[in-house]
Amino acid sequence: MRRLALALPLLAASLLPGAATAEVVFVVNSMDPGVQVVDTETRAEIRQIPVLREPHHLVLSPARDVLLVGDSGGNEILFLDPATGEVKKRERIANPYNLEFSPDGKTLVVTGLRRDQVDIYAWDGPTMGLTLLGRVKPGDMPSHIAYRPDSKMAYVTVQGSRAVAAIDLETRQVAWTLQVGREPAGIIWHNGRLLVGVMGADYVAVVDPEARKVERQIRVGRGAHAVFPSPGGGPIYATSRVDSRITALDPVTLDVMRTYEVPGGPDCISFDEHGRLWTTLRWNRQLGLLDPETGAVTTSPVGRSPHGIFFRAKSLVQARNEAPAAPVER
Repeated sequence: MRRLALALPLLAASLLPGAATAEVVFVVNSMDPGVQVVDTETRAEIRQIPVLREPHHLVLSPARDVLLVGDSGGNEILFLDPATGEVKKRERIANPYNLEFSPDGKTLVVTGLRRDQVDIYAWDGPTMGLTLLGRVKPGDMPSHIAYRPDSKMAYVTVQGSRAVAAIDLETRQVAWTLQVGREPAGIIWHNGRLLVGVMGADYVAVVDPEARKVERQIRVGRGAHAVFPSPGGGPIYATSRVDSRITALDPVTLDVMRTYEVPGGPDCISFDEHGRLWTTLRWNRQLGLLDPETGAVTTSPVGRSPHGIFFRAKSLVQARNEAPAAPVER
């Protein structure tokens, strides 16, 4: 009965006029548990997608046709249509705190921060199917995920263990771990290096994964949290939740280019087609928009503890609508 009750408002919401043609952002509210869909022009809520308990992160599928939302407290992944917000599927998954697809699109790695586990799934896009291949215990509180470009190695920050763990996706074993600082969080692969936001300090650690050493610490502000490469090879942006700032790094030298003061504890970032940064402001219950050219920041209210965010452009919907129809079998 609960599933039916949840499905009815979702069906009604999916029929709202203009929802699939507007530019929108999906905002994951962890403490008002749900996914809020917001019109980027008016900042009005288009719909609210309920979840069971406590979602945090989301990821777009390799084919860009499914948006996966991890409800870590509810032990469930929701599969959403990014064009309409319709819930296409729900699947029981243990503590999906964070989730990322491998570059080749074949693997989904899911971190269970509360359960100290990393689950490795095979992904079948046409059926939205997940097959558990293995489970790894890399340490205390595994959090964010990055990949080597060849999709053979995943790198996971392990917050309670102050480390990055390298997980071999073929053997599904921990290959090595490296201490990087207190409470490491966001991590990306960039030009043969790993960039790690060290949340318990004020820096981004630059890790050489071959030499297995920290080469450099880049000061970006207290509560250094997550790291996001901008589209097209532009600046790399690091959020700092305690000092409430976003720092732009040069993509070649990794030197600090510019610092933006963004009150409210900026957390996750999604880029729009104009190069602007949409960010969740974790402490202020707000959605922020930063224009990196002018430094102007505008905000609008969302739910409590907004965390993951995804900007859905009109072009994504248009591309899907213009795709040739699948042949009908007779």
